[in-house]
Amino acid sequence: MKRSVGKLSGKAVLITGAARRLGREIALAMAEAGADVAITFRNSAREAQHTVIDLGGFGVRAVALPCDVTSPQSVKAAVKETAKELGGIDILVNNAANYETAEFEKLTLAQWDAIFAANTRGVFLVSQTALKHLRERQGKVINMGSLGGIRPWASHAHYCSSKAAVHMLTKVMAKALAPEIAVNCVAPGMIDLGEKSAAEFMRRMARQTPMKRNGKGREIAEAVFFFATAPHFITGQILAVDGGLGL
Repeated sequence: MKRSVGKLSGKAVLITGAARRLGREIALAMAEAGADVAITFRNSAREAQHTVIDLGGFGVRAVALPCDVTSPQSVKAAVKETAKELGGIDILVNNAANYETAEFEKLTLAQWDAIFAANTRGVFLVSQTALKHLRERQGKVINMGSLGGIRPWASHAHYCSSKAAVHMLTKVMAKALAPEIAVNCVAPGMIDLGEKSAAEFMRRMARQTPMKRNGKGREIAEAVFFFATAPHFITGQILAVDGGLGL
């Protein structure tokens, strides 16, 4: 993304759940573009510190903050510390989420509630808590949805439903927070993060994808970067990044 260098200079970005995986990729893309970045983590303290070191390599301010997005107190503390460390918040990326497979007949109420608490309630809670800072900067919110929020996956009823709710929440927020704040959503399809346990599944999904391959983390990061730098007039959009798998 060399063409992006400097495009976010002077901007402060908060990314939830960004110690590793897609969140880390997004954080690196933002820092490469010149943004100061705060990432949150829950159980990945070591990975978070490694990511902060890598972010600092771009010459920007970077900080890792513990945060459970299901806890109002934890979210309030993380948002307050982000604004203190970075001087404000221009862009919020709601990335923290859980993923789980469960057969419909065996899906428990506890599993259902836990997924919605992290994936849907967390997006609402962090966004609402950061609202004052975002309004001050005429900022942007970028939610992370999923192809599973667009297409039904039989063994992911709770996950798919939670992400479909994030898609609708994105649209509601776009109307409710306009004109000061633009709100959009990136919905990844099958993204290969190199996990050996998922190798056979990824090969099978690649064969079903029109582009004949799975996505890369960097491609999701570039989609998030698009919304981060897009005209403020673009709001309420759900961008599927899936190689055509959802068609």
